[in-house]
Amino acid sequence: MSILHNVQDTGRIEVIQNKLKRENSLTDTAFLLTITISLFIAIYALSIVFLGDKGFSKIQMFFNLFNENAALIVIACGLSIVMITGSIDISVGGSTALICTACIVCLNNYGFNFFTSLMLALAIGLTFGVVQGFLVAYLEIQPFIVTLAGMFLGRGLVALIEVNQIQVKNAGFEMLSGARILIPFLGDINKKGVFIQSKLEYGVIVAIIIVCLMYWLLRKTSLGRSFYAVGGNPQSALMLGINVKRTKFYAHLLCGLLAGIGGFLYLFHTRSGSVQQATGLEMDAIAASIIGGTLLTGGVGNIFGTLFGVLASGTVLLIVTAIGSQDPWWPQITRAAMLCFFIVLQSFICSRKK
Repeated sequence: MSILHNVQDTGRIEVIQNKLKRENSLTDTAFLLTITISLFIAIYALSIVFLGDKGFSKIQMFFNLFNENAALIVIACGLSIVMITGSIDISVGGSTALICTACIVCLNNYGFNFFTSLMLALAIGLTFGVVQGFLVAYLEIQPFIVTLAGMFLGRGLVALIEVNQIQVKNAGFEMLSGARILIPFLGDINKKGVFIQSKLEYGVIVAIIIVCLMYWLLRKTSLGRSFYAVGGNPQSALMLGINVKRTKFYAHLLCGLLAGIGGFLYLFHTRSGSVQQATGLEMDAIAASIIGGTLLTGGVGNIFGTLFGVLASGTVLLIVTAIGSQDPWWPQITRAAMLCFFIVLQSFICSRKK
């Protein structure tokens, strides 16, 4: 009987410990999300005050922040999910370049339309996700090495398909990508006194839907809770009956799917493709995830934080453009300062958890 009581007491202790870990994780996530949102609001408010004459006082400037970063929002969501599980994926820039180039070639030369090119983009993204997820999860190869190979593969295949930069010449695709959503009762008055309605690209709606779906997945489903559990402590997750390998595979698979959607949105926005397409996109997505509060060590993260991380980084780029500076290092310097700030916060949280 004493042994039975000891086992029951141990079980109760483990339940209490796991509950406390989940509560601490939610507290950490809320804290980092608050910091990220406050940072974005502060940056944009200061931009309106000091750069209002450069366009920041116009509503369309705010909407342009979403128009320019819709693809990055989707791709950063995928990176956040992978990072929550304690993994990484740096192949998304290469896969995006491959998606853009392959879809343009098929649109221009092989009679593809909007929907068939979308299917091709999703197929490329899912292929990267399946292969890399299998190598990382089941063969236990380091994710950085696997996805680095994926990045090189994507760029190499782009060069194999087309060396020079190419543009979409499909009339139907150009018509759809040029369409805009007019925002009722919102707009700006131009210099001639004419009211111009604010416009959003259709890709922004897709990005917002993806953000909401990924938030629901992480917070309301067992798979989402498994992502956090595996990232927080794989051994404890295994003891709780979670299939750690399958969970990591699903994370990379989902990241590949979102990279496919994001790559297509990137094409939808730029209508061009080249070997240098989306260079550094993976670093931008990782930076946005970190600024949004996703811990590099895994177990903590919020998709809405990633959204505001992208918006904060995008605002910095808009500020540099509005100022008129041609120096390319100022956005990198500012982003580096933001990253350092959030990495220090993450170190503080990690030390507190220990």
